[in-house]
Amino acid sequence: MKKPTFLSHSDKTYLLKEAEKTLNPARRRLLRQGLTLGGIMLLTGCDISDNEDVEKVLSRMSRFNDRVQGFLLSDRHLAPEYSAADITRPFPFNAFYGPEDIPQIDGEHYALEVRGLVRDTHRWTLPELYRMQQVSQITRHICVEGWSAIGKWGGVPFGHFLTLIGADLHAKYVSFHCADGYYTSIDMATALHPQTLLALTWDNQILPAKYGFPMKIRIPTKLGYKNPKHVLSIEVTNRFPGGYWEDQGYNWFGGS
Repeated sequence: MKKPTFLSHSDKTYLLKEAEKTLNPARRRLLRQGLTLGGIMLLTGCDISDNEDVEKVLSRMSRFNDRVQGFLLSDRHLAPEYSAADITRPFPFNAFYGPEDIPQIDGEHYALEVRGLVRDTHRWTLPELYRMQQVSQITRHICVEGWSAIGKWGGVPFGHFLTLIGADLHAKYVSFHCADGYYTSIDMATALHPQTLLALTWDNQILPAKYGFPMKIRIPTKLGYKNPKHVLSIEVTNRFPGGYWEDQGYNWFGGS
């Protein structure tokens, strides 16, 4: 067993910079945002010239961070809600592509696919979804890039939808695949959170294409990249599904 190494402040700073050099840009952002003194001490046990070694340490730290956030941001944690006067106008468009590449989906032929650990796997049309129980919320969208905006979202409580389709509510994950190639996943506790919506409207109008038509998953307790747009399919699973940004180094839990 290696004898613990105690570093000076200057050595820790140098070590952190050297570790950053071995990482891809997404991992560097993760390192700057979340690597604490405890993480630096963990890194002293590995060879910082070995990118695989550093990646393994950061992955362990990220999984630990997921567990901590899952405990702190449970279903008891509610995101703040606002008044209509607080709505950000215009509400910004944000994606990993430009406005010219927003998917144009034919709502008349749209059908939401449901698969995995569910009893009812029939495909849900928009008229069927619009006829379901609807609620609304005015909540803040918080982007990992550092900006935020308040919007009014309406739709079906996601926990209600999962119960209706006979989902295994003891399963670990719910994953989403989207028309723009995006994908992400959440834990079941987040899926059942009272503020998590299968969102079909924005500001009392049918959800505009730039905000995710025909449907997005609105999770005000999560950062923006955990709120998928243009959702085509939902899967309930015990297999860890990852996500578009998460597979590139972003924190999987993504609590705001």
